[in-house]
Amino acid sequence: MSIKPHAAPQAAAQAQGTLKVEDGRTGRSYELAISDDTITAKDLRQIKVNEGDFGMMSFDPALDATVVTRSEICFIDGEKGVLNYRGYPIEQLVEKSDFLEVVYLILHGELPTASERAAFEAEVRAETCVPESMVRLHEALGRNVHPMSMLTAALPALAGDFEDSAMVMDPANRRRQIVRLLALTPVIAALGYRRRNGLDLAGLRPRPELSYTANFLHMMLDQGGQESQIHVAFERAMDALLVLHAEHELNCSTNAVRAVGSSQVNPYSATAAACAALHGPLHGGANQAVLEMLEQIPSVEAVPAFLESCKNGERR
Repeated sequence: MSIKPHAAPQAAAQAQGTLKVEDGRTGRSYELAISDDTITAKDLRQIKVNEGDFGMMSFDPALDATVVTRSEICFIDGEKGVLNYRGYPIEQLVEKSDFLEVVYLILHGELPTASERAAFEAEVRAETCVPESMVRLHEALGRNVHPMSMLTAALPALAGDFEDSAMVMDPANRRRQIVRLLALTPVIAALGYRRRNGLDLAGLRPRPELSYTANFLHMMLDQGGQESQIHVAFERAMDALLVLHAEHELNCSTNAVRAVGSSQVNPYSATAAACAALHGPLHGGANQAVLEMLEQIPSVEAVPAFLESCKNGERR
């Protein structure tokens, strides 16, 4: 692999030290440790009016000025158009890697070797199936149900197929569920697509010999046993889309899955919480708006006029 990671962009080095605080109520002074230009909220608890006092707390609605975790997975600078995974620039990953390689990078911190890539792909392929419970669930859903609502309903139900999914404190078991989620989320998404478009649900047949992305497209588009021919450009575009959306720091859905997962619920239910957050118009709604916009362009010939209308401020 010819991609090389960049050093993750960092803010100017912050001097470590202490913050001296004087409580005007009591006249007492406190020193709070500073690390990476932050103080620990728990350190405020020592600031009390009297011994029976609960202690000082920070008040920060919407976590507007609060750091909740340290991560080396992703770095975003929207103003400068920077998106890095584990230090690798997104433009290089899109060009030279595929989605499963990027998932491996996010999980392990480095891109896989050829043998590691093959082993990881085999893990995912081995879990790619069509659970009968998911077919029955989607048959019960109305065709007009929003795709994100279908996915949000199906994910926690999927936990019922895997009794070991509750063993969240076992690292090996957690990895097993990660692989299953990677393998089965495209299956569930394809079932939702087929349900909304009146295609046979029982006819969904995964083809694990295809690439991850080509198999996803095949499961959505295959009709009545007629093998769908996935154009290589279509596959590449979809794969690039998956890579671009693989990780976006501590956004709304990531925060949701962390909060719900902290209860030690099974990973499928925690991931459903993330899907519910992504459904919101201020989060994943932008992607839906793009798809709706594309549907407004009737032909290739109409593209220049459409772009001109965007430049003129007539539409976004």
